[in-house]
Amino acid sequence: MSSVSAQGVVERASAELSRRITGLGLRGRKRSPGVVERVANALCGPAAAAAPRIPRRRRPSPRPLVWSQFILEDRFLEKFFLYFNAIERKSLAQVCTKWRDILYSTPRWWSGLVAVMDCRDMRSESGCCMQRFYNSVVRRGIRGIVLVSATDDDINEFIKQFPVSAHHVHAIGLKGCTITDRGLEAVLDHLQVGAVAQLLPSLYEFSLQAYHVTDAALGYFSPKQSASLSILRLHSCWELTNHGVVNIVHSLPNLTVLSLSGCSKVTDEGVELLAENLPRLRSLDLSWCPRVTDNALEYIACDLNQLEELTLDRCVHITDIGVGYISTMQSLVALFLRWCSQVRDFGVQHLCGMRSLQLLSLAGCPLLTSGGLSSLIQLRQLRELELTNCPGASPELFDYLHEHLPRCLIIE
Repeated sequence: MSSVSAQGVVERASAELSRRITGLGLRGRKRSPGVVERVANALCGPAAAAAPRIPRRRRPSPRPLVWSQFILEDRFLEKFFLYFNAIERKSLAQVCTKWRDILYSTPRWWSGLVAVMDCRDMRSESGCCMQRFYNSVVRRGIRGIVLVSATDDDINEFIKQFPVSAHHVHAIGLKGCTITDRGLEAVLDHLQVGAVAQLLPSLYEFSLQAYHVTDAALGYFSPKQSASLSILRLHSCWELTNHGVVNIVHSLPNLTVLSLSGCSKVTDEGVELLAENLPRLRSLDLSWCPRVTDNALEYIACDLNQLEELTLDRCVHITDIGVGYISTMQSLVALFLRWCSQVRDFGVQHLCGMRSLQLLSLAGCPLLTSGGLSSLIQLRQLRELELTNCPGASPELFDYLHEHLPRCLIIE
């Protein structure tokens, strides 16, 4: 998540306020008669007088707001904050307590925002400081939490300091963590208690980057979590093997998004289990899985008929044969083959028959030539094509592709 300078956001807010106020002024006075009208009245007499008006008591016009009042007016600020996204509003909430109270008053200002907490910084903060932070998360209705560089002790401290997370959190991520099975079991048990207390499952997304978590940890999901969880992202879980895949397909049969990126011990047999038991999958990420070969792609093409996105970056054993299997998938919309070092022009020819494909990445594929890549103009429905670090992609090729694929974003 990109950080936004608080000073920059405040300057933008000040400029917007100035623009909105420009042009405001007092009402004009009643126009006096011109010279021609005065001469005509002197020569011909005044025009017929209108019927006398009944004097009315005029209401005093409201005093215009001064600048210091205007920027604190609730109705104006409600519209003003619409010009900024959730990340920018984070800085606006630090301008003054009035702005903070308005922004904290409703969760709609923070829709889609995820709270990211670096546990290395949390260890040096006092309990009161962390409690204020957790309270602000609840007030803003933020439902996603990411813990960075967490240990088992950090997990226990998080559960202790933020007990309402069991009811409040719907998506949790663990990134760059050194937790063990014990820490993962603790956080899943904590969320399971919250789900039972609410009489409904709350967790729908779980993201984990933990190098020492083993196969057994993936069997800790409760029945309620199994029914609700649809997104599971596992990154660089080096100890995960095909036995862990067995636990995934048995515990989480309703998955629609699965990432096993960097799970280097998963083999073709593990992919076969996924394909046979997770028919609802729409997105599958097997990047940096060096033991995955063309056989795995055959299982995927045969069984995952609803798959829309497939990522195979750095799967170095994939060849044109595997690409041929993928090309039969009519539902596939996005395909990533970055740095697949054995893919050749013949494999690209297979891809040209995929009429649903809208996003294709062949970045870093060293064996592709300009002749093979030029055939991609047959993919008229393509919206994005990535060819960075392709030795066979010449300036002439890019000109040719731009000419024949005018609606496609070509990343050079």
